Amino acid sequence: MNAGHAIKPKLGVRAATKVYHTASGDLLALDRCELDVRAKEIVSIVGPSGCGKTTLLWSMSGLHKLSAGEVVLDGERITGPHPDIGIVFQEANLLPWRNLDANINFPFEIKGTQPDRQWIQHLLRRVGLEGFGGKFPRELSGGMQQRAAIVRALSLKPSVLLMDEPFGALDSFTREEMNRLVEEIWLDAPTTIVFITHSIEEAIFLSDRVVVLTPRPGRVAKEYPVPFPRPRSLEIMATKEVFDLTNAIKMDIVGGRVGAKAKPALTVVNGGAPR
Repeated sequence: MNAGHAIKPKLGVRAATKVYHTASGDLLALDRCELDVRAKEIVSIVGPSGCGKTTLLWSMSGLHKLSAGEVVLDGERITGPHPDIGIVFQEANLLPWRNLDANINFPFEIKGTQPDRQWIQHLLRRVGLEGFGGKFPRELSGGMQQRAAIVRALSLKPSVLLMDEPFGALDSFTREEMNRLVEEIWLDAPTTIVFITHSIEEAIFLSDRVVVLTPRPGRVAKEYPVPFPRPRSLEIMATKEVFDLTNAIKMDIVGGRVGAKAKPALTVVNGGAPR
C-alpha cells in the first residue's frame, strides 16, 4: 500500500489471500498481497509463471472470491462483478454467431440498459473498426478481435479497466500496434488500468509503475516507477535507460532476487513512495 501517499487509492488490495482446494491438496496462490492503484494510473503486474498474476486480477474484478483479505474500489468492498470495473481477457471471447455490433451490445442486453451509440462509434473510430459492425469474428484478424474486446469493455464506461495479458497471442508487430493503441486511448480518455503481462518491455512501454510479484504464493515484492514521458515512441525502447530498467526487472524475476521467502512488505526502487 502507498501508506505515505496523500492521495486515496482508486483500487486497493488488502491482505489478499487465495487458496485453491484441489484433489491433490490445497494450493496457496496469493498470500497477504497488498497493492494500491491510483486513479488514472496504468500499473502493470509481472512475475514468474504461476505466481498468481491472473488470480490477483480476477480477484480485483470480483470474479474470484478471496479466501481472506479484500479488494476495495473507492473505499467500497468488491464482493462480485462491479459495473465500474471492465475486463479484457487473454482471448477476445467474442460470440462467433454474433457480428461485431451485436457482440458490443451484448453486455447492455444482459444489464437491460441502452448503449451510448455515440460513445461506441467514437471508440470504433479510435481503434480503426468503424464500418466493421456487420462482420463476424471469423472475418476479423486476431488484432481486430482484441480491439473489439477493448471497445466492448470500454463501452460500459468503467472507471477501472483490467487487462489479463490481452496481446500475448498476437505477433510482435501487432502487439506493438496494440500497445500504442492502448496508450492512445488512455491519453484520449484516461482511466485506471491494471495490466497483466509476461513481457517486461510491454509493461515498461505502457505503465506508470511496474509491480513485481514473488513466485507462488504471490505477494507484491517490488515496484518500479517508469519515468518516461508520454506519449512514448518505440524509439525510447532502444535507449539505455529502458535497457537498464528491463534488465533490473528481469533479474528480479529470473535471477532469483525476488524469492518465495521474500518479506511481505514492498520494496520501492528508483524513488517513489514507500509501502
